[in-house]
Amino acid sequence: MAKKTVASLQKGEGRTYSKVIKMEKSPKTGAYVFKEEMVPNDRVQEVLK
Repeated sequence: MAKKTVASLQKGEGRTYSKVIKMEKSPKTGAYVFKEEMVPNDRVQEVLK
């Protein structure tokens, strides 16, 4: 499944998006949680703030 996603992102419009992975600390358990999302390249800095 991952191969399909990567292959489709490398054609046409897919190159204008980046995968952002943020590490956040859970307020309930104190454990770290990774959140992933696909954002347009021009919004990457906004998402990371």
